[in-house]
Amino acid sequence: MPPKTQNPYGSGTETTKRNLLVAGLETMSVDYTDTQLQLLLSYLNMLERWNKAYNLTAVRDPMQMIPLHLLDSLSLLPHITSCEHIIDVGTGPGLPGIPLAIMSPGKSFTLLDSNGKKTRFLFQVISELKLNNVTEVNKRVERYQPASNFDTVLSRAFSSIPDMLSNCRHLASDQTCFMAMKGKNPESELSQLKKDYMVSSLCRLEVPGVDGERHLIKIKIAPGSNH
Repeated sequence: MPPKTQNPYGSGTETTKRNLLVAGLETMSVDYTDTQLQLLLSYLNMLERWNKAYNLTAVRDPMQMIPLHLLDSLSLLPHITSCEHIIDVGTGPGLPGIPLAIMSPGKSFTLLDSNGKKTRFLFQVISELKLNNVTEVNKRVERYQPASNFDTVLSRAFSSIPDMLSNCRHLASDQTCFMAMKGKNPESELSQLKKDYMVSSLCRLEVPGVDGERHLIKIKIAPGSNH
């Protein structure tokens, strides 16, 4: 029999989690307060606890959730500095919305998902962690009619980029930025964009502890578009 491989993420104790998260934040040059660090860890523990009963994410090990979920979400921080009203479409258990909201208390976040189990979890997170800048919405995106448009529409694992744009257009103004997080460079998806949209930025995201490629695509509505 082959020898058993050791878990490279450690034992999963609170100290180990904290150390791994701090190392990742510092590698990414993310400024944080003790309060924000504790909120991220509290969210992680809630996600781990609820995941056992409700299967909110396929990642089971909390030590893997740190790079694959928390740090991956926070890699967006430099890209939302000028954003104020953000919607995270298909947020699931709050990714990337909850980590971003913890680190950006001055911005408002709407977390949208059609899965009731996941939005119930989000309601509990928002209540327990007292995240006053976050609202959860349990609806399909095409049925959600916001009171006002968002300046940023985020999607981490929602759908293809053309589908995201089509389904989310009613959430946006002509100045809205659509941001799609992807693995490999989605060239085939981008080749299917309608002329009403233009790619304003495509960059690679570097996430400590994540080996696979990560990309962020920013898309704007083309000037003069009739959409």
